[in-house]
Amino acid sequence: MTAHPAPRSDAETFWTDRYGDSPIWSGRPNASLVDTVQPLAPGADTDGSGVPTALDLGSGEGGDALWLAAQGWRVTAVDIAPNALARGRAEAERVGLGDRVTWVQADLAEWDTEERFDLVTASFLHSSVSFPRAAVLRRATTFVVPGGHLVVVGHAGSPSWASAEEHVHAEPLVGPEEQVEQLALGDGWTVEVAELRTRRITAPDGSPATLDDSVVRVRRA
Repeated sequence: MTAHPAPRSDAETFWTDRYGDSPIWSGRPNASLVDTVQPLAPGADTDGSGVPTALDLGSGEGGDALWLAAQGWRVTAVDIAPNALARGRAEAERVGLGDRVTWVQADLAEWDTEERFDLVTASFLHSSVSFPRAAVLRRATTFVVPGGHLVVVGHAGSPSWASAEEHVHAEPLVGPEEQVEQLALGDGWTVEVAELRTRRITAPDGSPATLDDSVVRVRRA
């Protein structure tokens, strides 16, 4: 029998339970995000603070947000799970980045902001709970300042060892070209990266496996 995503009303409970009582972050940022963002020097000052700004959507325990902060960005990290955010905040304080990251608990299905950012990132923004991912990412394009970037890294398919029923997502997984189409960018945007990247992983039984990631980086004129 095919599984289906849980209702949206369960989102905060689902993710709070998913993060549980102990850290699940490896201590490393997402490699595809690092590879895609690293060529970008922290951008121009947009708010008078003298520090370029970044927004990390679905930040979880803060791996990518902390890496961005360490590179020189002033980061706003948004996630629905309070326990994940608390761990990110504690780690930021521990490593001396507490003043460079703002932690926001919110449901991205509904969250909006009047702030604008030099860089907006979303890594593996997938959910087993009903979640309008495509609409959230289209809204994210409006958060990018002229000259800024949006970077989206996502799974393009299930792991080589898994069946589709084992990895239920609220929206179908898409490749880079489909991801660009879903962003509905219009005029004034340049697609700088749209690639399918295969990485080696380890299956639950310890055997070698692979996973395809969709990596997209677009720039607003």
